[in-house]
Amino acid sequence: MKYSKELKVGIIAILSVALLVAGVNFLKGNSFFGGDDVYYGYFPNSGGIAPANSVVLSGVPVGKILSVEYVPENPPEKRVKIAFNIHEEGIKITKGSTIQIGSIDLFSKGILLTLDGDHSKGYYKSGASLYGTVSKDMMQQVQAYADPITKNLQSLMSNVDRAITSLSSFWDTTATSELEQSMKEVKIAIKRLGHVAEEVDDLMATEKAHLKSIFYNVDAITDNLRESNEEVRRIIGNAQKITDDMVTADFKTVVEDAKETIKSLNAILAEANSGKGSLSKLIHDEQLYNEVVETNKALQDLVADLKLHPERYIHFSVLGSKNKGVSLTPDEERKLRKVIDTIH
Repeated sequence: MKYSKELKVGIIAILSVALLVAGVNFLKGNSFFGGDDVYYGYFPNSGGIAPANSVVLSGVPVGKILSVEYVPENPPEKRVKIAFNIHEEGIKITKGSTIQIGSIDLFSKGILLTLDGDHSKGYYKSGASLYGTVSKDMMQQVQAYADPITKNLQSLMSNVDRAITSLSSFWDTTATSELEQSMKEVKIAIKRLGHVAEEVDDLMATEKAHLKSIFYNVDAITDNLRESNEEVRRIIGNAQKITDDMVTADFKTVVEDAKETIKSLNAILAEANSGKGSLSKLIHDEQLYNEVVETNKALQDLVADLKLHPERYIHFSVLGSKNKGVSLTPDEERKLRKVIDTIH
């Protein structure tokens, strides 16, 4: 059967129109032949997405964004209206699910769909409205992380700049010369400390034997004290006993006796000073004093003459001869010689 050219052209035109419609639907994000479920999401802003961006569920594209509209009469949290479809068969959006505008990969954005697993709540019908949020993209996250660091870095740079300025103003010729002088003084001090250390080493080497002897003597003293410990303890005990005896002694009686003695002595002295009694006469009578001195002198002369010439005063009988003098018995003569020897 032959077809006319007109019929062939008509059939080709019809197929071309059908392919054109299918291609337009596909480019719009619909299924090739249409008939997908369409939903509407409301967001505070578009987040940078555009029609034909994907709707992603668990990282898998399941739909397309059909349109992005700005609705000024809506509240701020739902000023942007986005229509999207789900072209994958068997996927229904359960109530309680969430949608969010975010990054799909490093270069593209879309709607991130998260289904609620509780199917008992029911499903959204085609044409239902959902309210979503806009997540921060990578640049916003980097900026949110970098802003505090940038501020801290700026503050740090400002402090460093001030410190460098202060150091530059301080670090002039005068400060440099003072620093050099200080370093010289430090070197001199270190050198002197080295000399002192050498002298100390020499002194220790010289006095090492002496110190050894001292420590030996100290050890010997310690040993002696250790050996005399019992004796020292006994001495301390005796001293304590003497102290206890002194504490328990009748000091009151001793003090009273001493007071009486001093009172009697004071009375004797007062009597002597007032001119009463023999002691007072002996002290104050000059004539009596002279007579006592003369008597003592005469007595001394008498004793000396008696020693030289005893025959003048004592009668001695020698071979029947007689001398002048006082006759004494042998007992009286012995007593008189004893007295003379005592005085002499």
